[in-house]
Amino acid sequence: MLKVGVNLPSFGVDETAGVREHARHAEELGLESIWVGDHLIPVRPFLDSTMVLATAAAVTERVKIGFGVMVLALRPAAWAAKQIASLQHLSGGRVLLGVGSGGSVHGDAAWRAVGIPYAERAQRTDAALEILPSLVEGKPTSVNGEVITLSPGATMPPVLIGAGPMRRAARFADEWYPAFATPAEIAEQTRRLAGLAAEYGRPAPRVTIGLSVGLGDLPASLIDAQARSLMEYGMTEEEARGGLVTGPPAAAAERLAALAEVGVHRVIAMPFSADRLRQSELLAETNRLLNRS
Repeated sequence: MLKVGVNLPSFGVDETAGVREHARHAEELGLESIWVGDHLIPVRPFLDSTMVLATAAAVTERVKIGFGVMVLALRPAAWAAKQIASLQHLSGGRVLLGVGSGGSVHGDAAWRAVGIPYAERAQRTDAALEILPSLVEGKPTSVNGEVITLSPGATMPPVLIGAGPMRRAARFADEWYPAFATPAEIAEQTRRLAGLAAEYGRPAPRVTIGLSVGLGDLPASLIDAQARSLMEYGMTEEEARGGLVTGPPAAAAERLAALAEVGVHRVIAMPFSADRLRQSELLAETNRLLNRS
């Protein structure tokens, strides 16, 4: 059964409801997970992701809480591990840990602010991923030449690796987490990923995909604007429009079913229209249509 999650709105996107309301709403609708973006100085305003997820965890009981994605190298690895372990305890083990190295769209100001060379973010991400599980689990771990043990330890959450070198996903990921990909692209890349994972003696990661979603009767101008915004990430117009899921829930369910057929086990919807609570409701209807058999 395909799992369906939804991104929480960034700060200021929805003035009618806050984190608590959106988190409870998603859980009441039966969605599997809620997700939040992460960056120190993002293109649009974000609240701190760990604080948002702690708030969401406090007002829910079942829905999983996900980083979509944590920019791991912006934090000292030990602090990141402490935050992740704390969220595991506060949420009852509901964390899904998406990890990325930070894209060029956000610029390099955040990296300069924390004293980390932008060019080193990829290698620092890999280095942090190597020691993160033992840190989170409360095992003695060498960090910068100092052996430390974080307490209390927690269960290491599943790791989802976002955009970046595929070898990173093969080496560290429980799940690969691309965005806006087509079924054909997923099928091709998962074959390659399985081969790379075998080189490391690991099983092939499962696949979670992020999609830009605007369900219901939305004006064409809004859909056009969202396609243009995706093109800022280096996509062609054709790729950007192909990465959008629009229309009624029945049409969306067909799109998601095609992804499930090529092995996707979770879809994370990133709504782009302002009616975010309504988008979650339409997404839940899509989920019911998709999984009613």
